[in-house]
Amino acid sequence: MQVVLDIGTGIGALILYAPSDLLGHEIEVSRADDEHRTHSEVLERRIAGRPVFAAVYASLAEGRYRIWGYDDMPVTEMEITGGQVAEVDWR
Repeated sequence: MQVVLDIGTGIGALILYAPSDLLGHEIEVSRADDEHRTHSEVLERRIAGRPVFAAVYASLAEGRYRIWGYDDMPVTEMEITGGQVAEVDWR
């Protein structure tokens, strides 16, 4: 499965690596200064023939973001930079 990232000036992307038990779950993110959330489903992907479980956020405005857990509490924060792909590893 291929993913098309829509990144460039002011727009970045996020790959969130997750444990296999989150397969099919949706993980929400939001800008740290905004309550509006977006989500992406954890899917199984293949890298060099090996399974990897990840949620991909293909187009996020640059800025500081929160990643939300299932208890409706932010788990961590990270920075999105325009033209770049950020990676967070929850495995």
